[in-house]
This record gives sequence, structure tokens and C-alpha cells, in this order.
Amino acid sequence: DRFICGDVGFGKTKVALRRAAAVVLSGKQVAIAVPTTVLARQHVATFHKRFAPFGINVGNLSRAASSSEAREAKKELKSGRLKIVVGTQALASKDVKFADLGLVIIDEEQHFGAAEKAKLSELARRIHTLWMS
Repeated sequence: DRFICGDVGFGKTKVALRRAAAVVLSGKQVAIAVPTTVLARQHVATFHKRFAPFGINVGNLSRAASSSEAREAKKELKSGRLKIVVGTQALASKDVKFADLGLVIIDEEQHFGAAEKAKLSELARRIHTLWMS
């Protein structure tokens, strides 16, 4: 487990991108939990832009994703074909299954409530975790 704390523009997302790349290139999956749909959209765009040239898709599990997109992302996560997923607390729901989760990144952790943090901690049990604030 690691914790990064810094102001806007400090480079926290760049650290997360690099760590996610290392994990994905080693064959494992990455889950990125964020507290809001707006931040989920931003991270999906950022991670997609960075990883698209390498053929790595980025899924979205937030209210910004349609029900068919969410269903497809869950199916791809379970099979292991989707390597990176960005989502809100929906990531910790019982119907989200990972084939080989290697890293959980929790961004803006201070905006999650105690119950949400407990669910996310359960998701990240025995998995490398990067908390960012």
C-alpha cells in the first residue's frame, strides 16, 4: 500500500498512470476508484489517451456509462480482456468480478465515506493499493 498526497498539479495522476502501466504490462488488471462521475470521465479520457496506442482499452463503471457499456465492461473484466477500469463505488459491487486484479488506485480518497472506503478496502484485500489525496 502507498499513499500520495499533494496539491493539484503535483503529479499524482502521472504516478498512477506509470504504476498502472507497470501492472498492465505484467498481465494484471487495474481498478481506479473515484468519488464522482465527473472525475471518472476525466480519468477515462486521460487513461484512454495514454494507453490506446498500446491497444489497452479502458472501461468505465460510473453513471457516465450506459447500462450496455457497463454490462460489457463487467463481462470483459471477468474474462480478463479489459485491463483497466475506472469507476465510482460501483467497482465494489458484488457483480463486478476481476480475472486477475493486480492494483487498486483510489483517487480523492478523502471524498469517500467510511462505508465506501470499507467496501473499496475489501476489493483491495491482498492487492497492491495506491491511495491518492
